[in-house]
Amino acid sequence: MLPDWIDLDWMKTARSLAEDPLEGLDPEAVTISETVEIAAPTRVVWQVLTDLDAYADWNPFCVRARSTLEMGAPVEMALVNYAVPGTLLPNCEFVCGFEPERLLSWSLPWSREWPYPARRDQVIAETGAETCRYASTDAFLGMNGIHVHRFAGPWVKRAFDDSARALKLRAETLWATSKGN
Repeated sequence: MLPDWIDLDWMKTARSLAEDPLEGLDPEAVTISETVEIAAPTRVVWQVLTDLDAYADWNPFCVRARSTLEMGAPVEMALVNYAVPGTLLPNCEFVCGFEPERLLSWSLPWSREWPYPARRDQVIAETGAETCRYASTDAFLGMNGIHVHRFAGPWVKRAFDDSARALKLRAETLWATSKGN
């Protein structure tokens, strides 16, 4: 169940599994990171999330990312493989949500070669002039989604939790430095 403050319009209108067995949404197949409260404005958090070249400097899960971040553009990533420590997974998804200072999303559509569609949403919400909160979700879609969620959900949650805490540290450090603290 999503925290009350996360409002993802696409989930409200998504087709069900009965309507779309390949890419339908099963609400039971969604992994949600912990929510982190960040002592920095949304614009600083957004700057960190969209500076893909700097991911290796702070992100413990996605250690490399390349994209123009235009809608539909590929996001080529190298992900730490939590299931096989010491290895990286190449991953390519496509930008499907871009709302400055609020939402950054990418997804992997269903294909015969990889019948495991998913969508990741990273959500920022302002809580004050210099504070915000952040969380991310990963919806494993289609008839295979629940199986992927049961298998990969625990390590995906760990990876997203680690990334959320690292994002908090990075944004707060940048904000404090910009203020001369």
